[in-house]
Amino acid sequence: MTRYCTECGHELTLVPLEGKERLRCPSCGWVLWEDPKLAVAVIVHRDGRVLLGRRGRGLGKGLWSLPGGFVDRGEQVEAAGAREVREESGLTVKLGPLLRLHSAAGEPVVLAVYAAELITGTAQPGEELTEIEWFSPDELPQLAFARDAAFLADWAKSQEAYA
Repeated sequence: MTRYCTECGHELTLVPLEGKERLRCPSCGWVLWEDPKLAVAVIVHRDGRVLLGRRGRGLGKGLWSLPGGFVDRGEQVEAAGAREVREESGLTVKLGPLLRLHSAAGEPVVLAVYAAELITGTAQPGEELTEIEWFSPDELPQLAFARDAAFLADWAKSQEAYA
């Protein structure tokens, strides 16, 4: 956590500002605005099945999730989605339009969800995963994040609309 002002170096203090407690510099008035972090999740699909990876570490270890991760500062969100899929599965994909933007009260992460067309590659788990498999949306394994089931349900409905 930032403790010192990036403008003058003075130690920050917690003050009420615009309805919240925020860190502010008592010397120059600079305010630390804690912005949300952007992440991306990608629904990679093939023949009516979706790609999921078994998490090898961190939150939800041992459970399954969509490929995804954090967007780097200055990185295009769609490029981050394609990069995360490549890192986690070895697959090259082309992202389609944004399916959903997910945020929740108290959560510091905003998640952009895309569907992607498989271009090339054979799925192999990256270093953060222990397994990677294709699943029918009707027969999903235990998911690390309940929100992934909602994203997949939205995607399945969109596919039915175009069938």
